[in-house]
Amino acid sequence: MTVVPTQSHTRISTPLSPKRKPPKATGNQQRQASSAPGEAASKLSIARHGAGEWKLVHPRCVREREEDMAEVRRMLEEGEVDVAVDELRWLLDECGDLIEAHRLLGEIALGDDDLLLARGHFGYGFQLGRAATGPTVDGTLPYHLPENAALHESAKGLAWCLHAMGRRKLALEVVQQSLAWDPQDPLGIAPWLDQWQSEE
Repeated sequence: MTVVPTQSHTRISTPLSPKRKPPKATGNQQRQASSAPGEAASKLSIARHGAGEWKLVHPRCVREREEDMAEVRRMLEEGEVDVAVDELRWLLDECGDLIEAHRLLGEIALGDDDLLLARGHFGYGFQLGRAATGPTVDGTLPYHLPENAALHESAKGLAWCLHAMGRRKLALEVVQQSLAWDPQDPLGIAPWLDQWQSEE
């Protein structure tokens, strides 16, 4: 299967083995959870960024793990995929709203030809964003804002997976939602509409 890169700054291109190695201990796994009491109630939301633009407001548990995510990206760049996977899973156990962690795990699963797992991670990230924005938003949720990037990347990955699994109607709905969030189509998915709609 061809891995569709969902973005440009952390493309996963390392050949991955179909079977994972046993979990490796990392420093992060020795840490205590940093979430404060009641933090679990904090949810992803949106806020106005400017005229007609909105941005995702990530809960505190996401913001507190920015350094951890930077370390994961370093691991992936250096080919330490198994360690990165363990770290991403640990991070999601601590903070399920980490859309970027779901996006990265989705890309890794695609690299392993695990379409079902990839769809699950991309889909979870997509649904988090959709729940935050509601069915419609008065304006756009542009990709160029860093807070929104992982959502768009998850949507692209989800659409690709759904189409590959024969779920054309759902795939088209995801593409349409993503384009509604950002009509500028920074990830180049608009051509999929015509291509997939012509498939019968």
